[in-house]
Amino acid sequence: MSFLFGKRKTPAELLRENKRMLDRSIREIERERQGLQAQEKKLITEIKKTAKEGQMGAVKVMAKDLIRTRHQITKFYQLKSQLQGVALRVQFYINTLKSTQAMGDAMKGVTKAMAQMNRQLNLPGLQKIMQEFERQNERMEMVSEVMGDAIDDALEGDEEEEETEELVNQVLDEIGIDINQELVGAPSAAVAQPAAAGRVAQAESAGNGDSGIDADLQARLDNLRRM
Repeated sequence: MSFLFGKRKTPAELLRENKRMLDRSIREIERERQGLQAQEKKLITEIKKTAKEGQMGAVKVMAKDLIRTRHQITKFYQLKSQLQGVALRVQFYINTLKSTQAMGDAMKGVTKAMAQMNRQLNLPGLQKIMQEFERQNERMEMVSEVMGDAIDDALEGDEEEEETEELVNQVLDEIGIDINQELVGAPSAAVAQPAAAGRVAQAESAGNGDSGIDADLQARLDNLRRM
């Protein structure tokens, strides 16, 4: 009925109050036991004195009183042991309740911190950043690919031309034909006409090749601008 006259006590307060009551009871029992032990010693002294005086009737009466006193002392020992066991159990409940409350407070603090972190975390903004990163990464890969292809195409033409000239000279050397002597011995008009035709064809093929490469590069660059 304590809640009718004031603040209602918590379970921890109730347990501590009961623990104090048990401790007080144990102390009272201990005082009673010590008093009975003092009475036991006194009875033993009186029994010895009365027995020396030859009063055997009084000795028997005091002996019965001594036996009852010793029984009471034994009962007080048992009662004290039982109360101490209850007090230990109550103390265990107090410690458990305290630990549980501390754990609850810690979990409450952790939950509050996690809630604040979740509120501060901007998921849409994070998703937007990741999308922009993927887009820029893809664009960078395409730029690297275009530049690599352009460099490869530029170097490949020179290498092929050098390899072609080396192969032709090797073949002519093997068959024993000197191309310079052939050009000197041929008529000038005949040499001039095929040479001119060759230069025109080579120019046209080079122009067509360059236009194809330029068109491919231009298409890739246009794709990059649209990203």
